[in-house]
Amino acid sequence: MAATSCSKPPLPFARATGGETFCRNHITIPLSNLNNKNPTNSRRALSICNCLFSASTSMEKEQDRFVGWFREAWPYIRGHSGCTFVVVISAEIVSSSFLDSILQQDISLLHGLGIKFILVPGTHTEIDKLLTERGKKGKYVGRYRVTDFDSLEAAKEASSVRLTIEAKLSPGPSMLSLRRHGMNSRWHELAVSVASGNFLAAKKRGVVDGIDYGFTGEVKKIDVPSIKERLDRECIVIMSNMGYSSSGEVLNCNTYEVATACALAVKADKLICITDGDIFDEHKRLIRFMTLSEADQLIKKRAKQSEIAANYVESVEKGEGSFGNNFVDVEDSSLNRRFFQNGVGFDNGNGLSGDRGFAIGGWERFNRINGYLSELAAAAYVCQGGVQRVHIINGTAHGALLLELFTRDGVGTMIARDVYEGTRVATESDLSGIKRLIHPLEESGVFIQRSDEELLEALDSFIVVEREGCIIACAALFPFFKETCGEIAAVAVSPECRGHGQGDKLLDYMEKKAGSLGLKKLFLLTTRTADWFERRGFKECSIESIPRERRQRIDLSRGSKYYMKELHPEHGGTIIRDSSVKCIETQ
Repeated sequence: MAATSCSKPPLPFARATGGETFCRNHITIPLSNLNNKNPTNSRRALSICNCLFSASTSMEKEQDRFVGWFREAWPYIRGHSGCTFVVVISAEIVSSSFLDSILQQDISLLHGLGIKFILVPGTHTEIDKLLTERGKKGKYVGRYRVTDFDSLEAAKEASSVRLTIEAKLSPGPSMLSLRRHGMNSRWHELAVSVASGNFLAAKKRGVVDGIDYGFTGEVKKIDVPSIKERLDRECIVIMSNMGYSSSGEVLNCNTYEVATACALAVKADKLICITDGDIFDEHKRLIRFMTLSEADQLIKKRAKQSEIAANYVESVEKGEGSFGNNFVDVEDSSLNRRFFQNGVGFDNGNGLSGDRGFAIGGWERFNRINGYLSELAAAAYVCQGGVQRVHIINGTAHGALLLELFTRDGVGTMIARDVYEGTRVATESDLSGIKRLIHPLEESGVFIQRSDEELLEALDSFIVVEREGCIIACAALFPFFKETCGEIAAVAVSPECRGHGQGDKLLDYMEKKAGSLGLKKLFLLTTRTADWFERRGFKECSIESIPRERRQRIDLSRGSKYYMKELHPEHGGTIIRDSSVKCIETQ
């Protein structure tokens, strides 16, 4: 009998004669090997079949995961392409084995996807190591190193890490992986171009409070035109912390001061700090997200016990002390109270501060006395100056940079200037503003009619977005704790504010709030806005999926459609409040 083939053969196996075969997931085994007269062969064949089937199933799952991840990453690939990221790589990571994969596998890959990179590698670990080998010891006062002649020579030698980084970035993607798609002359153009140079003008720190800092420099100006010219030529730029004075001297500058000044000067889309640990709250949970306001408040609370936090407070409160917790959208330049001028510093509206970057370092940071509070201060500083996002990620975690940039909630800590700005729980005084938003939608039949009494009763469930005293968006979250799900309702944005992402920000806030309440799913009822929610991950479901308590109150005559979205708390973010952020701890 001729051999047969099928995708999923029936079980149990039939007794076979002659040359019959069966296949399982396209794995063909002669059925004669399963003959009961030869149990050894039968067991051996079954064992081989099950092993091959298991391997095939495992491969399919791996392929499904890859496809799913790639589809999830697609919006981020599009969104990040063409953006400028300044990446400061801590000295601890630079001197570790983790640097290779970050550069060769992650930075190189992201560069190929169209992201423009400026890398600022830290060197203090290598400088101190070289000094120790030579019988010397590094000296720090506050955030700065005192750079004597020996320290300067060590700093120059340590700055050669630039050559190592250039060498690791240069090869580009593996040619072996590309050949299966055919030989193409373009494959040979995929090597990464790296540029470095005298982009940093510096001046001596001089004598401060009786301490002569020697050859320690401070940022004077960043050569933005030269950097952008290299970026436009698709080069990765390496920014050394070695600056050059107007008199031709080489000066050793603080890495974070260089990185923050560079991010502000080039108007970077992101500053990314690759460190050797994570930021946790008091419950040992990773802090995934903080608004600028929350970060600012936390740093100010720690100012009495942290010199770096105190330096931050002093920096942002120069001039008329215009930094509080009421931050405005950076796009509205008329409302910005502080802006950065390259080579000059910050203008607070009351004269120039002279600050060009924010230095962190010294024994407080190196010994992690206050965890990663110093990195958080640097992050808040550049957000104050206009950089929209800062990410602090653990470079010892495999693929952390990719996961942070291409998954919804990332794996590090993000500090954001504009996200959820003005977003808060509604109060009774907001009732008229909420009614103004939802009344037109009730009139058109998009929303169900709600009386003033019903709105007032549900007011605690509403979240509003306020701008300049006006409510510009609102939404409600009604939790069903027994079913660990919640209903999203009354999502409305003022007509003049539509098309600017306010709805997305509000929905994102609601999802994070639901996650913080322990809810695992969100559902909604809609008649006219299904496509908007579908694009944001909601999938149509049956009425039986809705909690019974809610089903009993549904007006079936409206013909609403039901949508559900699963939340993933293991990947989700947590909005950090004062009550939960009392300490910043290391991993």
